[in-house]
Amino acid sequence: MSITPMCYEAQFFEFTPQTCILRLYISFQDFLFEMLLIVEKVILKKLETSPGHRISKFHVRQSTEKYLQFLNERFNHLFQKMEKCLLKLVLQVPKTIVLPEDEVHSHYPYSAEQYKELQSQTGNLQEQYKAESLATLRLLAELEEQKAVEAELEKVLAWFDGLDKICREHGNIDLKESFAFMTQSVKRLQGTMTEIHVKSKKLKRLL
Repeated sequence: MSITPMCYEAQFFEFTPQTCILRLYISFQDFLFEMLLIVEKVILKKLETSPGHRISKFHVRQSTEKYLQFLNERFNHLFQKMEKCLLKLVLQVPKTIVLPEDEVHSHYPYSAEQYKELQSQTGNLQEQYKAESLATLRLLAELEEQKAVEAELEKVLAWFDGLDKICREHGNIDLKESFAFMTQSVKRLQGTMTEIHVKSKKLKRLL
């Protein structure tokens, strides 16, 4: 049996040529074996109706097996020639035949170098797409953070607006002036605390 790979033929026929040849071989072998069994039965029946013979069933079976071996040798020799003819003339797809899914290659042929270059470009595009996807995810995360900060700022502004409104309703005090006054008071208080802290250290040293 031939072991030459015939991938295109297998794709075209939807079965491997070697499998087809093997099935033919097995079918011929089975048919040959069955025919010899039938011939053997006929011979045994003829011997039963012929008195005085010295041929036993064992001798008939031996003769059948020898004849089967002889036929197998001749058949294998002939089948090898038949296999070559079938693989070359029947089960081989001509070079002019192109499968529908391969027609695009005949219309747009390319070399091995062009294929490698295309693979390289495809790899670069994939890497670029991954990098852009990561950058997009980071921008989306930053946008969500900005939205959260904006919401907090809006709350603070709303609180200041409410506080300013309350101040105006209870004394017509400007909120900016109030914060300026509070800032000055805090600075004065910090200065006073610093003086007290220094004086307390001096008292501790004197004691």
